[in-house]
Amino acid sequence: MAGPMPDDYEIAGLAVPESINELHDLLERVAADHPHLDPGDLMMFETAVIEVAGNVVEHGRPKGKVVYRFTLGVRPDRIVAHMREASDAIPQFSQDSADQLDESGRGLALSRAVLDEMSYRRADGENIWTLVRNLA
Repeated sequence: MAGPMPDDYEIAGLAVPESINELHDLLERVAADHPHLDPGDLMMFETAVIEVAGNVVEHGRPKGKVVYRFTLGVRPDRIVAHMREASDAIPQFSQDSADQLDESGRGLALSRAVLDEMSYRRADGENIWTLVRNLA
């Protein structure tokens, strides 16, 4: 008899374009490990994760040298992720979606639209993103 499915995942590395592929691979593993998860929930969550990660890759400083750590937890009622990046750049992020209407902020606005919770904070020289999608 198989043991319980893993509920927590983590990857870390440099925030470079190749790291986006690693996130896609991780999310495919989550889907395989948790076949009960609604594919629509996973697709929306993955969209948000990739938008935030793309933002880190594009805007993180020093470019190509930003270290990130991504953790994901599958809970009975939600999927939760934290993206920590040790970047010198501080994102122009607002909790108010009306502030995200310019072209440069659309990826984050899209992320907010498909998530139930999205927050950003800066602590100890890191940008910390929290992403939550409640499960159907």
